[in-house]
Amino acid sequence: MKINIKHIAKLANLSISEDEEKKFDSQLAETLKYIEGLNEINTDDVKPTDHVTGQENVLREDTTAPSLSQEEALSNTKTKHKGMFRVKGVLTSEQ
Repeated sequence: MKINIKHIAKLANLSISEDEEKKFDSQLAETLKYIEGLNEINTDDVKPTDHVTGQENVLREDTTAPSLSQEEALSNTKTKHKGMFRVKGVLTSEQ
């Protein structure tokens, strides 16, 4: 199976040298060969496992509770506008 390392690097937005391409090609081929070997293992009598610790969800129920009023929430801000926090822009056209 021929692996297109250049294509994979392009998808990951990575630039790689010819030496790295050869190195990654052999490493990925070795990894895939190992994974193919795992397919030969008989797992018919093995129960699926999603975790092995036995822990269960210990979070509390999500319930509503009294909170700050709008005035209380805004009481310590230096800048507000029409009943909301005023902040510097966080979205820009530059990337």
